[in-house]
Amino acid sequence: MGFGGISIWQLLIVLAIIVLLFGTKKLRGIGGDLGNAVKGFKKAVSEEEQPKPTDNIEQSNGPIQNKESIDKSKEDHKA
Repeated sequence: MGFGGISIWQLLIVLAIIVLLFGTKKLRGIGGDLGNAVKGFKKAVSEEEQPKPTDNIEQSNGPIQNKESIDKSKEDHKA
C-alpha cells in the first residue's frame, strides 16, 4: 500500500493523465510560478523579521536635512 490506500501505480496513472491534459510546458510554467511565489514569501518574511539598519538611524537622529534647508532655517531665525 502507498499513501492512504493509493498505490504507486495509481499515482503514476493520474500523473500521466495530468501531463496529457495540460502538457509539459504548462506544468513547467506552473511549477516555476509556484517556486517564485514561495521565494517571494520567504524573502518577505525574512525582511519583516530583520529591520533595516538605515531605518534605525533615521528614526534615532530625526529627519535628515540638506545644507540648503539648514541655511534657510538660519536665515528665518535671523529675521
